[in-house]
Amino acid sequence: MKTLRILLLSLGGLVYGQNIQSIQLFNPQTNDETPVIKIGEQLVLSFDDLTNRSDIYRYTIKHYDRNWNDDNLFFTEFANGSMNALLDQFQYSFNTLQAYTHYKLTFPNDKIQPKISGNYELIVYKDSVDKPLFKRRFYLVENGASLALNVSRIADAKNPNVNQRVEIKAAPAAGDISSNVNSMSLNVMQNNNPNMVIPNLKPSSVLGNQLLFQQMNLTFPGDNEFYYFDNKNMNMPADMVRATEIKDDANQTYLHPVWAFPLNYQYQPDVNGAWYYRRNDLGRERDAEREADYSWVYFSLESDPVDKEIYVLGGFNNFQPSKENQMQYDAATKQYVARIFLKQGFYNYVLATKEANGPLNFGEVNGNFWQTENLYQAFLYYAPFGRNYDGLMGYGEFRTPVANKR
Repeated sequence: MKTLRILLLSLGGLVYGQNIQSIQLFNPQTNDETPVIKIGEQLVLSFDDLTNRSDIYRYTIKHYDRNWNDDNLFFTEFANGSMNALLDQFQYSFNTLQAYTHYKLTFPNDKIQPKISGNYELIVYKDSVDKPLFKRRFYLVENGASLALNVSRIADAKNPNVNQRVEIKAAPAAGDISSNVNSMSLNVMQNNNPNMVIPNLKPSSVLGNQLLFQQMNLTFPGDNEFYYFDNKNMNMPADMVRATEIKDDANQTYLHPVWAFPLNYQYQPDVNGAWYYRRNDLGRERDAEREADYSWVYFSLESDPVDKEIYVLGGFNNFQPSKENQMQYDAATKQYVARIFLKQGFYNYVLATKEANGPLNFGEVNGNFWQTENLYQAFLYYAPFGRNYDGLMGYGEFRTPVANKR
């Protein structure tokens, strides 16, 4: 049996982490977790400050190139308005064990308006923009092209049942886009996960005034449907919650353990890694923004020890591994365990593995299957001659079941 390489830490020694929690940036027009907007639409940012103070925060935005590198544009080149603005709309939590202040921002607004398309970061800070509290990516897309996606099974000789192939067709909203083909490239992302991106794809062919992206290597591992839990009602266990209690003046949510390395695909509807804050007390739906409480959520995985790190990841933590979401092995129960302080609601999550200095693997624990329903997102960038930035000409996504092709 492999020895456990990571240090076994006591769960009791974990702390809440930073005071800023429950960050969401979403498009209310589509009720979607994907932060993509067209010109004229708005995003909603929300987060909680667990210090329960009434601090005034500031925010600004920054433009990036198609691969999220600094493009060195001045603020006035990509935005109108003030270089920074106050984020001062907040309300205090109500009827919760964990007191917090809930902040909300609707953006763009009369303070700051991005004026060119492309990749952006929304940066929230208190005293200095060089010391941000957090950053969140968003995308401003033109109506220059429509992108149609198709996802199918691809039979790899070595792994015949795990991969999905993505094909994309880009058609102009008006005119002809083939004349700018040399300045165009496509990025494809799976499930809003910045770790799962195939970037800088050039068209494989041009058909009339349409661009086709049909590369055989435009493939992703299918992974598996996300694990989930729902603790919108913390008075009783349900929906993958084994037990609940109040201990040390805090809610505790104990999830059923999950099993590693499934042999077969099992269909389980999910929301592709997303999460939604909710509080429902015995049928009474409450205002989750200020009435949803916090809980220590205990995750567990039945497994022998492995020579890898294991993380609890999802949209709720931007799929970013950290000490706060790393699982530790408990030899007494023969389980990997983690506890994370989360606002109550409905969550998708995945257990990702990572070897030293290696990439994250999202299918090793959950399994990899071509049948899995995933969200695929395609971003078409262009920078025609004479333009000093990468614009986002078109965006498309695909959420439907996979065709069984060979």
